[in-house]
Amino acid sequence: MRSVVVTGANSGIGRAVVLELARRGYDVIGTVRTEEKAKALEAAAGDHSRTVRTVLMDVADADSCEAAFEQVEEMTGGGPWAVVNNAGAHLAGAVEDVTEEEARRLLEVNLLGPARICRLVLPVMRRRGGGRIVNVTSMAGLVSAPFNGWYAASKHAMEALSDALRMESAHFGVHVALVEPGFHETAMTFQGASRLVQLALEHNSWYQNAYGVTLGSLARHRPFRPAEAAARTVCRAVCARRPAARYCTGREVLMIRAHQYAPALLMDGIQRRLTGLHRAVPPMET
Repeated sequence: MRSVVVTGANSGIGRAVVLELARRGYDVIGTVRTEEKAKALEAAAGDHSRTVRTVLMDVADADSCEAAFEQVEEMTGGGPWAVVNNAGAHLAGAVEDVTEEEARRLLEVNLLGPARICRLVLPVMRRRGGGRIVNVTSMAGLVSAPFNGWYAASKHAMEALSDALRMESAHFGVHVALVEPGFHETAMTFQGASRLVQLALEHNSWYQNAYGVTLGSLARHRPFRPAEAAARTVCRAVCARRPAARYCTGREVLMIRAHQYAPALLMDGIQRRLTGLHRAVPPMET
């Protein structure tokens, strides 16, 4: 039985991927950060008559990642056949409203953590002569937007890293694929919205009114697709005999195509209108 490690498995897309891969007969190991979350994931699998195993790991902690994959190597008798780098975090806000500390933490979770995991599993996969790495990024890895710059930067970087890794590892039989979800009903989506609410209520940002407009645009975008829809695409990438380089999911595919072919001035204008940046805003009083 092939073993698959799924990071960030306690909720949203990660949890749905764990349950779907277990249904398809894989030996699934989900990484979570606490014992409580591990028990909750195992209970959820039991409710669906499936069995999954768990390992405690914080993707932003190098020692935690090394210890976790040493444990996975023992659990699987040599290391996983595949890894799904799903764990991630969101950080909304204008570029000037995000601190360096916040940006570094985001990059640690969304970029350096997944890269670290790739380094940990590649030697095992190379010795075995094959394997699979699926990196879950976002449509933000293809198209940036106002108040999403730092998150998009982390995902753009992961896209570039994955493209390089795909070419570097192909000779060893290791396939690397990207999955780029749009808006889905996940904790991360609501994390971003909550951050915008916080920024709008703090009354200390030049973009305060625009944050409120952006929240309204997000609300009109609902209902978002369920996490299970993205999970099915992730599972396609894991299970495909010859996976594609990238899989884009959600209604936002049309917007991505528009950005590829429409003039930047036009798309900038649309984005500014959706986020309230087309209106002249007086500077804050000091």
